[in-house]
Amino acid sequence: MEAMTLEEWWDSGARRRLALGGTEREIFVLQAGAGPAATLLHGFPSSSHDWAKVAPALGRGHTILAPDFLGFGASDKPREHTYSLIEQADLIEAVWALEGVEATAIVAHDYGVSIAQELLARRADGTLAVDITGVAFLNGGVYPDLHRPEPTQLALLDPEQGPAISAAVDETIFAIALAPTFAPAFDAAADSADIWRSTAREDGQRIMHLLIRYITDRQEHGDRWVEALETSGLPTAFVWGMLDPVSGAHMAARVRERLPSAPLLALEDVGHWPQLEAPEQVAAALLDALV
Repeated sequence: MEAMTLEEWWDSGARRRLALGGTEREIFVLQAGAGPAATLLHGFPSSSHDWAKVAPALGRGHTILAPDFLGFGASDKPREHTYSLIEQADLIEAVWALEGVEATAIVAHDYGVSIAQELLARRADGTLAVDITGVAFLNGGVYPDLHRPEPTQLALLDPEQGPAISAAVDETIFAIALAPTFAPAFDAAADSADIWRSTAREDGQRIMHLLIRYITDRQEHGDRWVEALETSGLPTAFVWGMLDPVSGAHMAARVRERLPSAPLLALEDVGHWPQLEAPEQVAAALLDALV
C-alpha cells in the first residue's frame, strides 16, 4: 500500500472509547497490516500520521497499532486538563487491553520515547500485562539531561508566555517554529502542513502550553526512565537523525557510550524527523530491528 494522506489515515482508523483517570475519552487508533504487533508512538506536537510513510513497509509483516495520544491528532483534546506522560502510558496500556494485544514491539519517536521508557519501567516493576518484545527509538530525549528544547518550546512552558503563544499561533508561526527541526536540505512544506492540520484539529493548538509539560515530566522521572532503558535486556535499536538540534548527534553519542551493543543507524543528513525525512532507510532499519 502507498503512504496514506492525512485524511486517508483518519478514515482508515477509528476513535475508540476508553477510560483514563476515571473519565471516558475517545482516542484515535489506526490498526493495519498482519503479523506480530508493533505499537508506534508519535512525537510532539504531531500525531500518529507521522508514521504514514513507513507504515506500508512495516505493515507487510506486522500488525501496526498507531494511536494518537490524548490531546493530539484525532483524539480528544480536553482544554482543562493536566496532561502527563504517565497518563499517556496508561493510554497505551488501555489501547492494548481494548485491542487484545498480548505482546508487541514498540517504535517510539520524540515525546513517545519517554512513554516507551515508562512502559519499560512498568515492565521492570512487574506491573505490565503486555509482553514487550523489543524497542526501537527515533530521535527523542532518552537521556533527558541532554534534551535541548527549541526556544518556542521553552516559551510554551512559561506560565505567562505559554497560554499567550497557544492563543496566538497560526499555521505560519507554527511552520516557522518547526522549520529548524528539519534538515536544511529537506523540503518540509508538505509534512509541516500535515503536522499543523493534525495539531489544529478541534483547535488543538490552543492547548500546546498544556502538552509541553512533558519537559517537566522528564525532569521528574528521568532517572527511573534511564535505568529502565539501560537495564531492560530487550532487543533495543536506535535510528537517529544527526542534524536534529533537539536530540541529535549529542544524544546519539550518549547512546553509543552507555549502550554500545545496541544497533544505531546514524542518518548524517537527517534532522529530528527520520520517518518523514528518510522513510525508506528508516523502514528498512525498523524491519531489521523488529525481526
